Amino acid sequence: MDVLDIVGAEGRWLGFEVPFDRRARAERVVGDLRQPATFAGFVAEDAGGVVGYIDVRVAPYGVASVAMAILDGYRNQGIGTRLVERGTEWAKGAGAHKLALEVWPHNDGALGLYKKLGFVEEGRLRRHYRRRSGELWDTVVMGLLLDGGG
Repeated sequence: MDVLDIVGAEGRWLGFEVPFDRRARAERVVGDLRQPATFAGFVAEDAGGVVGYIDVRVAPYGVASVAMAILDGYRNQGIGTRLVERGTEWAKGAGAHKLALEVWPHNDGALGLYKKLGFVEEGRLRRHYRRRSGELWDTVVMGLLLDGGG
């Protein structure tokens, strides 16, 4: 929850905004973790604690959605690469044929990471997410085929 709170406070990277109901979110994560066939979460840590996470959720139709956050100061050090690789490995084992995610078009670091790992841009949702400020943000939809399909 601390990573979500800190990265969320930056106001540029996550789909939700702070403040958020930490208790309700923690309860949801605990519930998700009780579904190991369809949900997995992985963290990156240093001596001070968690510095990043990824969660992967496989839908009944075989597409795994991905969400990730890494603390400022730990970005661009390979942590995101390792988290996505671990999440991809888990998703394949869980039977997913594809990974899917959305990323803000201004998040050059994440876009570069996902492209480097083989994700392709599948489209853009224009003026899709209303922020608390009233702004409407686009999002880039990306996917990675896991089953070798074209």
